[in-house]
Amino acid sequence: MPDALSLAEMGWQPFFQQQLSLEEWDSVTPARVVEQHKSNIEIVSEKGRQSLHVTSSTPTLTVGDWVLLESDGRLLRVMERQSCFRRKAAGRQVAEQLLAANVDTAFIVCSLNDDFNLNRIERYLSVINEAGAEPVVVLTKMDLCENADELRTQVQKLDSLLCVEMVNCKDSSSVTALLPWCKPGKTVVMLGSSGAGKSTLTNALLGEELQATGEIREDDEKGRHTTTHRSLLNLPSGGMIIDTPGMRELQLADCEAGVAATFSDIEELSRQCRFSDCRHETEPNCAVQKAIESGELDQRRFDNYSKLLKEQAFNAASIAERRAGARDTAKFHKKVKDAKYKSK
Repeated sequence: MPDALSLAEMGWQPFFQQQLSLEEWDSVTPARVVEQHKSNIEIVSEKGRQSLHVTSSTPTLTVGDWVLLESDGRLLRVMERQSCFRRKAAGRQVAEQLLAANVDTAFIVCSLNDDFNLNRIERYLSVINEAGAEPVVVLTKMDLCENADELRTQVQKLDSLLCVEMVNCKDSSSVTALLPWCKPGKTVVMLGSSGAGKSTLTNALLGEELQATGEIREDDEKGRHTTTHRSLLNLPSGGMIIDTPGMRELQLADCEAGVAATFSDIEELSRQCRFSDCRHETEPNCAVQKAIESGELDQRRFDNYSKLLKEQAFNAASIAERRAGARDTAKFHKKVKDAKYKSK
Protein backbone atom coordinates (compact mmCIF):
# COMPACT_ATOMS: atom_id res chain seq x y z
CA MET A 1 0.00 0.00 0.00
CA PRO A 2 1.28 3.55 -0.77
CA ASP A 3 2.56 5.58 2.16
CA ALA A 4 -0.10 8.26 1.57
CA LEU A 5 -3.57 8.12 0.03
CA SER A 6 -6.42 10.53 -0.55
CA LEU A 7 -9.50 10.10 1.63
CA ALA A 8 -11.49 8.93 -1.40
CA GLU A 9 -8.89 6.27 -2.19
CA MET A 10 -9.13 5.02 1.39
CA GLY A 11 -12.92 4.62 1.25
CA TRP A 12 -14.00 7.85 2.96
CA GLN A 13 -17.79 8.28 2.77
CA PRO A 14 -20.38 10.91 3.83
CA PHE A 15 -21.16 8.76 6.88
CA PHE A 16 -17.74 9.66 8.31
CA GLN A 17 -17.75 13.24 7.05
CA GLN A 18 -20.90 13.93 9.07
CA GLN A 19 -19.13 12.98 12.30
CA LEU A 20 -16.70 15.91 12.04
CA SER A 21 -17.39 19.40 13.27
CA LEU A 22 -16.07 22.39 11.32
CA GLU A 23 -13.47 22.96 14.04
CA GLU A 24 -12.28 19.37 13.86
CA TRP A 25 -12.04 19.42 10.08
CA ASP A 26 -9.49 22.25 10.34
CA SER A 27 -7.46 20.73 13.17
CA VAL A 28 -7.52 16.91 12.92
CA THR A 29 -6.35 14.33 10.39
CA PRO A 30 -8.55 11.35 9.46
CA ALA A 31 -6.62 8.09 9.07
CA ARG A 32 -7.56 4.47 8.43
CA VAL A 33 -6.24 1.35 10.16
CA VAL A 34 -4.58 -0.82 7.48
CA GLU A 35 -2.75 -3.42 9.58
CA GLN A 36 -3.22 -4.86 13.04
CA HIS A 37 -0.51 -6.55 15.10
CA LYS A 38 -0.28 -7.55 18.77
CA SER A 39 1.57 -4.45 19.97
CA ASN A 40 0.91 -1.87 17.27
CA ILE A 41 -1.38 -0.83 14.47
CA GLU A 42 -0.47 0.68 11.11
CA ILE A 43 -2.51 3.62 9.86
CA VAL A 44 -2.50 5.62 6.62
CA SER A 45 -3.69 9.18 6.04
CA GLU A 46 -3.24 11.87 3.40
CA LYS A 47 -0.10 12.86 5.29
CA GLY A 48 1.46 9.40 5.15
CA ARG A 49 1.81 6.13 6.99
CA GLN A 50 2.60 5.74 10.68
CA SER A 51 2.60 3.16 13.44
CA LEU A 52 0.70 3.55 16.72
CA HIS A 53 1.80 1.62 19.79
CA VAL A 54 -1.08 -0.21 21.48
CA THR A 55 -1.36 0.16 25.26
CA SER A 56 -3.96 -0.84 27.82
CA SER A 57 -5.59 2.58 27.44
CA THR A 58 -5.81 2.41 23.64
CA PRO A 59 -9.42 2.01 22.42
CA THR A 60 -10.22 -1.32 20.78
CA LEU A 61 -9.32 -1.02 17.11
CA THR A 62 -9.51 -3.29 14.09
CA VAL A 63 -8.52 -3.15 10.43
CA GLY A 64 -10.81 -0.83 8.51
CA ASP A 65 -11.42 1.53 11.42
CA TRP A 66 -11.27 5.28 10.86
CA VAL A 67 -9.51 7.34 13.54
CA LEU A 68 -8.83 11.02 14.08
CA LEU A 69 -5.30 12.19 14.80
CA GLU A 70 -4.24 15.37 16.57
CA SER A 71 -1.76 17.74 14.92
CA ASP A 72 1.16 15.95 16.64
CA GLY A 73 0.02 12.55 15.30
CA ARG A 74 -1.49 11.28 18.56
CA LEU A 75 -4.76 9.36 18.55
CA LEU A 76 -7.73 11.61 19.37
CA ARG A 77 -10.66 9.23 18.96
CA VAL A 78 -12.10 6.35 16.97
CA MET A 79 -14.88 7.28 14.58
CA GLU A 80 -18.29 5.62 14.70
CA ARG A 81 -18.30 2.47 12.56
CA GLN A 82 -20.56 2.04 9.55
CA SER A 83 -20.30 -1.74 9.92
CA CYS A 84 -18.39 -4.03 12.26
CA PHE A 85 -17.66 -7.77 12.21
CA ARG A 86 -17.42 -9.46 15.60
CA ARG A 87 -17.09 -12.92 17.06
CA LYS A 88 -16.46 -14.54 20.42
CA ALA A 89 -12.70 -14.82 20.84
CA ALA A 90 -11.36 -18.23 19.88
CA GLY A 91 -10.70 -20.88 22.51
CA ARG A 92 -11.83 -20.52 26.11
CA GLN A 93 -11.53 -16.76 26.22
CA VAL A 94 -14.74 -15.09 27.36
CA ALA A 95 -14.34 -11.96 25.29
CA GLU A 96 -15.43 -10.37 22.04
CA GLN A 97 -13.03 -10.02 19.12
CA LEU A 98 -13.37 -7.49 16.31
CA LEU A 99 -12.57 -8.85 12.84
CA ALA A 100 -12.99 -5.85 10.52
CA ALA A 101 -14.81 -2.53 10.35
CA ASN A 102 -16.38 -0.18 7.81
CA VAL A 103 -16.83 -2.87 5.17
CA ASP A 104 -19.36 -2.61 2.35
CA THR A 105 -19.25 -6.22 1.10
CA ALA A 106 -18.09 -9.49 2.64
CA PHE A 107 -16.93 -12.35 0.43
CA ILE A 108 -17.66 -15.70 2.11
CA VAL A 109 -14.93 -17.79 0.49
CA CYS A 110 -15.69 -21.52 0.44
CA SER A 111 -13.87 -24.07 -1.71
CA LEU A 112 -15.74 -26.72 -3.65
CA ASN A 113 -14.01 -29.66 -1.93
CA ASP A 114 -14.33 -31.13 1.56
CA ASP A 115 -14.41 -27.56 2.90
CA PHE A 116 -17.91 -27.06 1.44
CA ASN A 117 -20.36 -26.76 4.33
CA LEU A 118 -23.81 -25.14 4.29
CA ASN A 119 -23.88 -24.82 8.09
CA ARG A 120 -20.65 -22.82 8.01
CA ILE A 121 -21.93 -20.56 5.24
CA GLU A 122 -25.05 -19.81 7.31
CA ARG A 123 -22.82 -19.04 10.28
CA TYR A 124 -20.84 -16.49 8.23
CA LEU A 125 -24.06 -15.04 6.84
CA SER A 126 -25.31 -14.45 10.39
CA VAL A 127 -22.13 -12.51 11.28
CA ILE A 128 -22.31 -10.44 8.07
CA ASN A 129 -26.01 -9.64 8.42
CA GLU A 130 -25.41 -8.57 12.02
CA ALA A 131 -22.51 -6.35 10.89
CA GLY A 132 -24.66 -4.58 8.31
CA ALA A 133 -22.70 -5.46 5.16
CA GLU A 134 -23.68 -7.16 1.90
CA PRO A 135 -22.80 -10.89 1.76
CA VAL A 136 -21.51 -12.58 -1.39
CA VAL A 137 -20.73 -16.30 -1.36
CA VAL A 138 -17.64 -17.05 -3.47
CA LEU A 139 -17.20 -20.73 -4.30
CA THR A 140 -13.58 -21.38 -5.26
CA LYS A 141 -11.69 -24.21 -6.97
CA MET A 142 -14.54 -24.80 -9.42
CA ASP A 143 -11.99 -26.33 -11.80
CA LEU A 144 -11.42 -29.17 -9.32
CA CYS A 145 -15.09 -29.99 -8.69
CA GLU A 146 -17.25 -32.22 -10.90
CA ASN A 147 -20.59 -31.21 -9.35
CA ALA A 148 -19.94 -27.46 -8.91
CA ASP A 149 -23.34 -26.41 -10.32
CA GLU A 150 -25.15 -28.74 -7.93
CA LEU A 151 -23.33 -27.28 -4.92
CA ARG A 152 -24.00 -23.75 -6.11
CA THR A 153 -27.71 -24.57 -6.30
CA GLN A 154 -27.61 -25.77 -2.69
CA VAL A 155 -26.15 -22.42 -1.59
CA GLN A 156 -28.64 -20.44 -3.64
CA LYS A 157 -31.52 -22.25 -1.92
CA LEU A 158 -30.45 -20.65 1.36
CA ASP A 159 -31.75 -17.32 0.01
CA SER A 160 -33.02 -16.61 -3.49
CA LEU A 161 -31.63 -13.07 -3.28
CA LEU A 162 -28.16 -14.15 -2.11
CA CYS A 163 -25.34 -13.41 -4.56
CA VAL A 164 -23.39 -16.61 -5.31
CA GLU A 165 -20.36 -16.67 -7.60
CA MET A 166 -18.10 -19.55 -8.68
CA VAL A 167 -14.48 -18.81 -9.55
CA ASN A 168 -11.17 -20.39 -10.37
CA CYS A 169 -8.76 -18.17 -8.44
CA LYS A 170 -5.89 -19.07 -10.77
CA ASP A 171 -7.84 -17.83 -13.81
CA SER A 172 -7.86 -14.01 -13.86
CA SER A 173 -10.81 -13.89 -16.27
CA SER A 174 -12.90 -15.96 -13.85
CA VAL A 175 -12.32 -13.49 -11.01
CA THR A 176 -13.71 -10.53 -13.00
CA ALA A 177 -17.17 -11.62 -11.82
CA LEU A 178 -16.30 -10.09 -8.44
CA LEU A 179 -15.24 -6.66 -9.72
CA PRO A 180 -18.72 -5.05 -9.39
CA TRP A 181 -18.20 -5.17 -5.61
CA CYS A 182 -14.66 -3.74 -5.82
CA LYS A 183 -15.43 -0.29 -7.17
CA PRO A 184 -13.57 2.90 -6.10
CA GLY A 185 -14.34 3.89 -2.52
CA LYS A 186 -15.73 0.46 -1.60
CA THR A 187 -14.21 -1.95 0.94
CA VAL A 188 -14.45 -5.74 0.74
CA VAL A 189 -13.44 -8.27 3.39
CA MET A 190 -12.47 -11.90 2.80
CA LEU A 191 -13.94 -14.39 5.29
CA GLY A 192 -13.53 -18.14 5.28
CA SER A 193 -11.68 -21.17 6.55
CA SER A 194 -7.98 -21.86 6.11
CA GLY A 195 -7.20 -23.15 2.64
CA ALA A 196 -10.46 -21.93 1.11
CA GLY A 197 -8.45 -19.78 -1.29
CA LYS A 198 -8.81 -16.31 0.26
CA SER A 199 -5.19 -15.25 -0.29
CA THR A 200 -5.09 -16.71 -3.80
CA LEU A 201 -8.30 -14.86 -4.60
CA THR A 202 -6.92 -11.67 -3.08
CA ASN A 203 -3.81 -11.94 -5.25
CA ALA A 204 -5.97 -12.48 -8.34
CA LEU A 205 -7.92 -9.29 -7.57
CA LEU A 206 -4.70 -7.41 -6.81
CA GLY A 207 -3.08 -8.59 -10.01
CA GLU A 208 0.12 -9.55 -8.18
CA GLU A 209 1.39 -12.03 -5.60
CA LEU A 210 1.28 -9.91 -2.44
CA GLN A 211 -0.32 -12.43 -0.09
CA ALA A 212 1.35 -15.73 0.80
CA THR A 213 -0.50 -18.83 -0.38
CA GLY A 214 -0.20 -22.52 0.35
CA GLU A 215 -1.49 -25.82 -1.01
CA ILE A 216 -4.16 -27.82 0.78
CA ARG A 217 -3.17 -31.02 2.59
CA GLU A 218 -3.62 -34.09 0.44
CA ASP A 219 -4.88 -36.36 3.24
CA ASP A 220 -7.97 -34.36 4.24
CA GLU A 221 -8.12 -31.44 1.78
CA LYS A 222 -7.94 -29.02 4.73
CA GLY A 223 -6.06 -25.80 4.34
CA ARG A 224 -3.03 -24.34 6.06
CA HIS A 225 -2.86 -20.84 7.56
CA THR A 226 -1.01 -18.56 5.12
CA THR A 227 -2.31 -15.13 6.16
CA THR A 228 -1.09 -14.35 9.70
CA HIS A 229 -2.63 -10.92 10.27
CA ARG A 230 -5.37 -8.72 8.90
CA SER A 231 -4.38 -6.15 6.31
CA LEU A 232 -6.20 -3.57 4.17
CA LEU A 233 -4.93 -3.45 0.59
CA ASN A 234 -5.58 -1.24 -2.45
CA LEU A 235 -7.11 -2.88 -5.51
CA PRO A 236 -6.33 -1.83 -9.11
CA SER A 237 -10.09 -1.34 -9.55
CA GLY A 238 -9.97 1.49 -6.98
CA GLY A 239 -11.57 -0.42 -4.11
CA MET A 240 -9.93 -1.83 -0.99
CA ILE A 241 -9.81 -5.38 0.32
CA ILE A 242 -9.19 -6.86 3.78
CA ASP A 243 -7.59 -10.30 3.78
CA THR A 244 -8.05 -12.11 7.08
CA PRO A 245 -6.42 -15.22 8.60
CA GLY A 246 -8.40 -18.41 8.15
CA MET A 247 -10.82 -19.07 11.02
CA ARG A 248 -11.21 -22.61 12.28
CA GLU A 249 -13.65 -21.29 14.88
CA LEU A 250 -16.35 -18.64 14.44
CA GLN A 251 -18.40 -18.51 17.61
CA LEU A 252 -21.37 -16.11 17.50
CA ALA A 253 -22.05 -13.67 20.31
CA ASP A 254 -24.86 -11.13 20.60
CA CYS A 255 -25.91 -11.89 17.03
CA GLU A 256 -29.65 -12.46 17.32
CA ALA A 257 -30.61 -9.99 14.58
CA GLY A 258 -28.02 -11.51 12.23
CA VAL A 259 -29.36 -15.03 12.78
CA ALA A 260 -32.93 -13.80 12.28
CA ALA A 261 -32.00 -12.14 8.98
CA THR A 262 -30.13 -15.23 7.77
CA PHE A 263 -33.05 -17.52 8.58
CA SER A 264 -35.85 -15.11 7.66
CA ASP A 265 -37.86 -17.99 6.19
CA ILE A 266 -37.98 -19.75 9.57
CA GLU A 267 -38.71 -16.47 11.35
CA GLU A 268 -41.69 -15.96 9.03
CA LEU A 269 -42.96 -19.49 9.67
CA SER A 270 -42.63 -18.90 13.43
CA ARG A 271 -45.09 -16.04 13.21
CA GLN A 272 -47.68 -18.50 11.90
CA CYS A 273 -47.38 -20.84 14.89
CA ARG A 274 -50.32 -21.13 17.27
CA PHE A 275 -48.25 -19.99 20.26
CA SER A 276 -46.04 -16.89 20.18
CA ASP A 277 -43.45 -18.66 22.37
CA CYS A 278 -43.50 -21.88 20.35
CA ARG A 279 -40.30 -23.93 20.63
CA HIS A 280 -41.10 -25.76 17.38
CA GLU A 281 -40.86 -29.15 19.07
CA THR A 282 -44.12 -30.87 20.10
CA GLU A 283 -46.48 -27.88 20.32
CA PRO A 284 -49.78 -28.20 18.42
CA ASN A 285 -50.23 -26.23 15.18
CA CYS A 286 -46.52 -25.49 14.85
CA ALA A 287 -45.97 -24.00 11.39
CA VAL A 288 -42.24 -24.78 11.48
CA GLN A 289 -42.71 -28.49 12.16
CA LYS A 290 -45.41 -28.67 9.49
CA ALA A 291 -42.99 -27.13 6.99
CA ILE A 292 -40.35 -29.72 7.90
CA GLU A 293 -42.83 -32.59 7.54
CA SER A 294 -43.99 -31.36 4.14
CA GLY A 295 -40.43 -30.89 2.88
CA GLU A 296 -40.82 -27.11 2.56
CA LEU A 297 -38.12 -26.62 5.23
CA ASP A 298 -34.97 -28.74 5.52
CA GLN A 299 -34.36 -30.33 8.92
CA ARG A 300 -30.64 -29.47 8.66
CA ARG A 301 -31.42 -25.79 8.24
CA PHE A 302 -33.79 -25.70 11.20
CA ASP A 303 -31.29 -27.55 13.42
CA ASN A 304 -28.55 -25.06 12.51
CA TYR A 305 -30.91 -22.13 13.16
CA SER A 306 -31.68 -23.46 16.64
CA LYS A 307 -28.00 -24.14 17.36
CA LEU A 308 -26.85 -20.64 16.32
CA LEU A 309 -29.59 -18.93 18.33
CA LYS A 310 -28.62 -20.81 21.50
CA GLU A 311 -24.90 -20.29 20.89
CA GLN A 312 -25.11 -16.54 20.40
CA ALA A 313 -27.35 -16.12 23.45
CA PHE A 314 -25.03 -18.17 25.69
CA ASN A 315 -21.87 -16.38 24.52
CA ALA A 316 -23.49 -12.95 24.79
CA ALA A 317 -24.55 -13.68 28.37
CA SER A 318 -21.06 -14.95 29.27
CA ILE A 319 -19.36 -11.87 27.84
CA ALA A 320 -21.84 -9.53 29.55
CA GLU A 321 -21.24 -11.30 32.87
CA ARG A 322 -17.48 -10.91 32.53
CA ARG A 323 -17.83 -7.22 31.67
CA ALA A 324 -20.02 -6.68 34.73
CA GLY A 325 -17.45 -8.46 36.88
CA ALA A 326 -14.64 -6.30 35.48
CA ARG A 327 -16.62 -3.13 36.24
CA ASP A 328 -17.28 -4.27 39.81
CA THR A 329 -13.57 -5.03 40.30
CA ALA A 330 -12.58 -1.61 38.95
CA LYS A 331 -15.06 0.11 41.30
CA PHE A 332 -13.69 -1.86 44.27
CA HIS A 333 -10.09 -0.89 43.47
CA LYS A 334 -11.09 2.76 43.12
CA LYS A 335 -12.94 2.63 46.43
CA VAL A 336 -9.87 1.17 48.19
CA LYS A 337 -7.60 3.74 46.56
CA ASP A 338 -9.85 6.61 47.60
CA ALA A 339 -10.04 5.27 51.18
CA LYS A 340 -6.23 5.15 51.40
CA TYR A 341 -5.99 8.70 50.08
CA LYS A 342 -8.48 10.02 52.65
CA SER A 343 -6.70 8.28 55.53
CA LYS A 344 -3.42 10.10 54.82
